Amino acid sequence: MPLTETSPHHHFELVSGLEIHVQLNTNTKIFSSDSASFGSLPNQNISTVSLALPGALPKLNKEVVAKAIRIGLALNCKINQVNHFDRKNYFYADLPKGYQITQDNQPICVNGFLEVELSDGSLKKIGINRIHLEEDAGKSIHDQDAQYSFVDLNRAGVPLIEIVTEPDIRSAEEASALLSEIRKLVRHLDVSDGNMEEGSLRCDANISIRERGTTAFGIRCEVKNLNSMRNVRRAMEFEFGRQVEVIANGGEIIQSTLNFDADKGTTSPMRTKEEANDYRYFSDPDLQPVYISDEWLAEIKSAMPALPAEISRLMIEEFGISKADAALFAEDLNLLKYFNEALPAVRLKKNLINWLIGPIRAALNEKGISIDNYKIKPEQLAAALNLVDDKKINQQIAIQQLLPAVEEHENADVSALAADLNLLISGDGNEIEGFVDEVLNKYPQQVEAYKKGKKGVLGLFVGDVMKLAKGKADAKKINELILEKLK
Repeated sequence: MPLTETSPHHHFELVSGLEIHVQLNTNTKIFSSDSASFGSLPNQNISTVSLALPGALPKLNKEVVAKAIRIGLALNCKINQVNHFDRKNYFYADLPKGYQITQDNQPICVNGFLEVELSDGSLKKIGINRIHLEEDAGKSIHDQDAQYSFVDLNRAGVPLIEIVTEPDIRSAEEASALLSEIRKLVRHLDVSDGNMEEGSLRCDANISIRERGTTAFGIRCEVKNLNSMRNVRRAMEFEFGRQVEVIANGGEIIQSTLNFDADKGTTSPMRTKEEANDYRYFSDPDLQPVYISDEWLAEIKSAMPALPAEISRLMIEEFGISKADAALFAEDLNLLKYFNEALPAVRLKKNLINWLIGPIRAALNEKGISIDNYKIKPEQLAAALNLVDDKKINQQIAIQQLLPAVEEHENADVSALAADLNLLISGDGNEIEGFVDEVLNKYPQQVEAYKKGKKGVLGLFVGDVMKLAKGKADAKKINELILEKLK
């Protein structure tokens, strides 16, 4: 139904909060020394702890706590310096203990926020209710046998943080923007790879509706395991429409957990929604409370890098580049590091940015590599760039011939290599003048056309002279010489 002032959709607004599960990129699991790597053979990364054998006791991975603190600081949270673990009790085949170790009423981070930018340029502040630590469950596999389901416990005990937002989201766009920013942050802080396809970042959306102008919350439904930002938007838009139609037709929303069918773009009930008391939370007696000292917290704070929003702002202010170009550096720490290492040796700073986001980026994409695998060192790229800016080599020659040669000579002196390859611009003015005369004599009709006002042919003359000079000439000087002769 189109959204008009008379349609039911117009009278309701979406109210939503997200529960974002982030798999931390530690080498080992949260409570054991089992590998937390992805892609191993089934049940390869397991031990007595993962299998929940009698007498096996958990031991907390300190790095998991450090990574949770890092993302908590980035999301403007208060860090609970005393927090503890709880047991969330439920039975399922891929949870051999019969409970999940998580944090209930004393999570590690609380009361934060994140500002996201929307397509119209406006900013939306979304509250972060809490961030808590927990372990992942194993994986049930239902499609490999007609009669039996299989269980792979490699993922059991892999460390997670769950980021729970306040119900501040009012559109699918806001939800998608928030998820995108969270993914940027966890990658930037080296907390997680944020890969939604591999399940490193998963999202549940709590969705309800209410009449516009009211403040009371409606009955919410939780859509589980949304594995892409596109599906978050689709699920939210569909579920908003579904709930509006139910209310408009005199029905009631039933609190429930929903599945999202990505092929059909629809939601369907999985079960009625559980309440907290269904899980019988209680403190885990096998784990001590977590005490975060003032000294350790200060150490983590001091090691925090500048965040993407701050990097982007500084790039725009200092170099006058666009927001889109600044985002490339803000979101790629390796690119930013390369830029900062080359910057002191470059005379024209803005040109370094143009090269990195232009020809260098194109070369990296063609090779299928990232900047940290680029064979040309930052100081070598700076030297090539300075040769161009000093009019000693043509830019196209530098990109197409000099840089590939530098890649083949790992520690080459760039200026010496350019000279050895005879790539430097010729200083012989008489030779260039001779090329200009040759080209103008070649095109008498175009010369007459230029003199009658057809200025577009100038590019033809410059291009032909550059070909005769084999690129080893300054296009600006060629242009000036041609204009002088055409007077």
